[in-house]
Amino acid sequence: MCCFVPLAFPTKRKEAMTGTFVKRVMKSLCAAHGMRSSSSLAKVKVGTDILSIAPNVSLQIARTWDQGVASSFLTTPLVDIFKDKKVVIFGIPGAFTGVCSEEHVPTYMDNADMFKAKGIDFVICVAINDPYTMNEWAEKLQGKDTIEFYGDFDGSFHRSLKLVTDLSNVLLGTRSERY
Repeated sequence: MCCFVPLAFPTKRKEAMTGTFVKRVMKSLCAAHGMRSSSSLAKVKVGTDILSIAPNVSLQIARTWDQGVASSFLTTPLVDIFKDKKVVIFGIPGAFTGVCSEEHVPTYMDNADMFKAKGIDFVICVAINDPYTMNEWAEKLQGKDTIEFYGDFDGSFHRSLKLVTDLSNVLLGTRSERY
């Protein structure tokens, strides 16, 4: 079963190395397993079964255009991503954006080993972007070895979870909320 576990991320990268961040992560992980938690950054509650909200939704793993053509532009159903796995999932407004590139994603990259030590199978980053943009961004961040990057090209995943926001005022259009 896949459960939504919103994680508070540090506002400064330096905080990621402190016990404060680790405590917040552990609090969120405990909450996902039935313990009380008062923190939530998203509109989805801790422990929400994502597959029951978005049973027919698919994402697109970050890849090159040639890989997309070779796979006939295959998408990955959520059930295939989450089945029998413990996954930390976080969302960003968009690839190549400032805070996401400089703080949000690097924090998860820096803490990937800690997640694995706590029994997490993998960490995924999702944005309302195409998988080719996500691939280029993941390569630029040198993050593909620690995090799996997925595109939600049409926003269906984020709309299902009510995690979309209108960032037209900064020329980004409909995007994912940061969670």
